[in-house]
Amino acid sequence: MDRRELNDLAAFAAVARERSFTRAAALLGMSPSALSHAMRGLEEWLGVRLLARTTRSVAPTEAGARLLRSLNPALDEIASGLEALGGWRERPSGTLRITTFSTAAAAVLEPALPAYLLAFPDVQVEVDVDNGLTDIVVAGFDAGIRFGDTVAKDMIAIRVGLDQRSAVVGTPEYFARHPPPTTPRDLEQHACINYRLTTSPGLLPWEFEKDGREVSIRTSGPLVVNNGPLALAAVRAGVGLGYTLEADVADDVRAGRLVQVLADWCPPFPGYYLYHPSRRQASPALRALIATLRAELVS
Repeated sequence: MDRRELNDLAAFAAVARERSFTRAAALLGMSPSALSHAMRGLEEWLGVRLLARTTRSVAPTEAGARLLRSLNPALDEIASGLEALGGWRERPSGTLRITTFSTAAAAVLEPALPAYLLAFPDVQVEVDVDNGLTDIVVAGFDAGIRFGDTVAKDMIAIRVGLDQRSAVVGTPEYFARHPPPTTPRDLEQHACINYRLTTSPGLLPWEFEKDGREVSIRTSGPLVVNNGPLALAAVRAGVGLGYTLEADVADDVRAGRLVQVLADWCPPFPGYYLYHPSRRQASPALRALIATLRAELVS
């Protein structure tokens, strides 16, 4: 058995586990079309069909499932051996690709990333700031940083930030013209600054909870943005109400520039988490970054 055949068997195992050529290709660092071509070649070499393909899904056949059961112990042993070799490295190295959104980049990465880069000069970090919800497996990222309640359940998630709270705010001048809302439904009568995620066609709902009751409100107003600072600029100018993180407007509220309403409808929610695929062993560079972010959290 040559090296190409071994590579094709490992690729087959990735496709069978992921049930997707796209996700498996991202893990393997190759294009879906090249991976599909390799699987057809493997099936021709073995003389048996390993994968059942449809336009929407891919799954191992009975023969493929049997082969996968045979391959898994050997692949796990190889992975363990490679992981053990990682312990011989004195310093983390290589490229680390992280996706996050602007608020998390400012709150989590800005305080800690310079010290990390100085401590580990052999690591090159690429940060992609995207206010959508990027699939890190498909996009080929090593890890992401998001709010804990938006992380998929099949990911390994590590807390790297404190709990957060949402806040509805407006200027004193705005509330001089409009009565403050006392329930989330009252927001339907107000001008609201709305936010649209780059990966979603709809507007981000304003979500509230009180005494176990959850309420999601679709607001309307004169401005829709996908940029937090621009939204807050409009709120501070008195254009309308904003729905943001309490931490982002705490100074404005203390100084009286903004007035917070519906605070009793905004309980804490899980803060920032770094997450990575559960089937992918964290590299030394990623483990070092996690340790750095965790140290910043408790400092």
